[in-house]
Amino acid sequence: MKSKIMNKIEATIEKNSDGGYSIYCTNGIFSGMGDTPEAAKKDMISSMKFFAEVAKQNNYQYPAWIDDEFEIECKYDVESLLTYYSGIITPAALSRLTGINAKQIWAYSHGKSKPRVEQLQKIQQGLHKLASELSNVSLL
Repeated sequence: MKSKIMNKIEATIEKNSDGGYSIYCTNGIFSGMGDTPEAAKKDMISSMKFFAEVAKQNNYQYPAWIDDEFEIECKYDVESLLTYYSGIITPAALSRLTGINAKQIWAYSHGKSKPRVEQLQKIQQGLHKLASELSNVSLL
């Protein structure tokens, strides 16, 4: 039996000036808003499903992947990610993971400066390493 290939949808999540979050597909078709990134993602999925329902009722074409299983791959700007996870990932902790000075990470999280590509890669690698280590943890 063949396994079904899941569609990956790329989306960008950004923190809004009002404190909420926006998400939009990189193809520009769908978007959503919410108090958290998860709420924004749910809002976008809801609008996608509604769009498909209306299209079916009116015999319009729509992207077929909406009816299939899909995964949303979220891309964050550093400020939005660090702000959202600020209660979990502190500048000091991220500094230990990445080797980047904690004051510099604070500046990234507060929009005082933007990281260079090399710094972005260090942050991403550090977070992925942490996620990998945590996914292999078992508690007794």
